[in-house]
Amino acid sequence: MLKIKNLKKSFTNSKKEKFSIINIHEFSVNDCDQLAVSGESGSGKSTFLNLISGILRPDEGEILFGDTDIAKLPESRRDLFRARNIGYIFQTFNLLQAFTSLENVMLGMMFTGRTYKSRCIEALDKVGLSNRLNSKPSELSVGEQQRVAIARAIVNSPALLLADEPTANLDKKNSGIVIDLITNLCHENKIILLLVSHEKEVVEEFKLQRYFSDINKSEVLQSN
Repeated sequence: MLKIKNLKKSFTNSKKEKFSIINIHEFSVNDCDQLAVSGESGSGKSTFLNLISGILRPDEGEILFGDTDIAKLPESRRDLFRARNIGYIFQTFNLLQAFTSLENVMLGMMFTGRTYKSRCIEALDKVGLSNRLNSKPSELSVGEQQRVAIARAIVNSPALLLADEPTANLDKKNSGIVIDLITNLCHENKIILLLVSHEKEVVEEFKLQRYFSDINKSEVLQSN
């Protein structure tokens, strides 16, 4: 279970003016939940995911995942905790261009202190890329690159999967493939799914259990 309490994060602009982007009183996600946050660009959605993953540290508050407060972990332990428990699908894929699909997925395991080639091959097979193991990103379509990123995110069998605008760079056909792939993988493997998108239509296509239109208010847009 993921539970957030009194979470705050502010940034300072070029004029040295401080502004609040995250201010959440309470927010919780149960095991196996699938939910989404919609909202305009700049509304704090990506910051929210980066706080949960431990990439950013909050100014205040708790981010409890099980018995662990991610916000209070030192950086080295945050990185290890994220690698072992949290999968992250980045909007820009973040694939290394000089590496093959298999090598990019194997990188996702290195931070855990263990690398199993067979598990990486299995992850790529799950996303339909068993025939593209040795292809580099430049040799893949945009949709295939996104599927490599998904394989990298699930290879460590995470309890929580974060997805930042997972269909933003895809056409309608590939968007549908990725939507089905993510939701089915999370359902089959009992993974909590938390995704963000500025497109309400995309959020609705995922057919998730809860949608939030404003993460700071935890305002439910729709509940299935």
